[in-house]
Amino acid sequence: MSHFQFQTVSNIISGLGSIYELNALLQQQPYKKLLLVTDAGMIQQQLHLPIIEILESIHLPYAIYSNVQADPAEHIVLDAVQFAKNEKVDLVLGFGGGSSLDVAKIIAVLAHPEQRQSLQDLYGVNQAKAPRLPLVLVPTTAGTGSEVTPISIVTTGETTKTGIVAPILFADIAILDATFTQNLPAHITAATGIDAMVHAIEAYTSKIKKNPYADMLAKQALRLLNKNLSVVLADGQNLEARQNMLVGSMLAGQAFANAPVAAVHALAYPLGGHFHISHGHSNALVLTEVLKFNAPNAKQLYAELMCWLDPKSTGSTDGLCDLFIDHMQNHLDKSGLVLKLKDLNIPEQMLQQLASDAMLQTRLLQNNPRELTEQDAEQIYQAIYV
Repeated sequence: MSHFQFQTVSNIISGLGSIYELNALLQQQPYKKLLLVTDAGMIQQQLHLPIIEILESIHLPYAIYSNVQADPAEHIVLDAVQFAKNEKVDLVLGFGGGSSLDVAKIIAVLAHPEQRQSLQDLYGVNQAKAPRLPLVLVPTTAGTGSEVTPISIVTTGETTKTGIVAPILFADIAILDATFTQNLPAHITAATGIDAMVHAIEAYTSKIKKNPYADMLAKQALRLLNKNLSVVLADGQNLEARQNMLVGSMLAGQAFANAPVAAVHALAYPLGGHFHISHGHSNALVLTEVLKFNAPNAKQLYAELMCWLDPKSTGSTDGLCDLFIDHMQNHLDKSGLVLKLKDLNIPEQMLQQLASDAMLQTRLLQNNPRELTEQDAEQIYQAIYV
């Protein structure tokens, strides 16, 4: 067995109503002021009120930063950090989708009064260093797994995203409470659910850091997501299925935090950067064609995943691999998501630019089970154009 390392969040609390365990957790230390990091939608829907009730019940002062936007740009991150410094907070709670959680992680590092790094210093792998403020993350979507990853993604230009990857970004506590997810619109449920499935698949086939812990988590994640995605799409109020999706997303997050994602994400990022397609939707667009491309090198692993999802599956490795790809395409077909670039009004002449931009994602492409060239990327975009 090859050398590997596995890291994750040390305290994970999961269950319906588990947000109320925050009450006791916050009283374990003499915190002076908490910063709640979220977006305007969470405030408008008043989803944050249970947290506010807890804070007021224990008389813990708080401030709210609610200007987080999808795919947060650098100026949003810097504004949030400055807000935290001005408020002199000593505890950060990220609440929302992946963008809010990602911003909360960065705030926790940069708003620490003894931190000397700037945002620019953090970009890349293992560049972000201690100290940081205590950090609690509460996801409201079952998709990114950001609550258990050491990763934050920042939009660094007109169309480009850059990752911050370092163990210091692991939260102290992650709380999974599906009561926050039950009113998610179907298209967000679908896109985030597919995103989580991609995390599991790409972790299981990750070229460099694949390991037994990540494999175990990825398989269990994929089983939960596979079983429950159609249920929550049919009935968004099914809290048991919603909780299963949230746990599946978390397990997939733990998996890819240690066995990183690859070409699906690399090809998805330019779609989000240029055309503001959500991250999960972007992953859904390219998923099947990337699976087909990777099949010559990953067919054994895809076959294993198919047998895991359906133990009654039989046939050759090639046949099971094809069955797995068809199985994932079936999820996409039932998702309700638009799956062709032309239908999203993306100009065909942009495909070459998308391919060129995808090749910049070297951090991700090195993990792909099959080497992918710019020409390969353009062919994949062409295959999903119409």
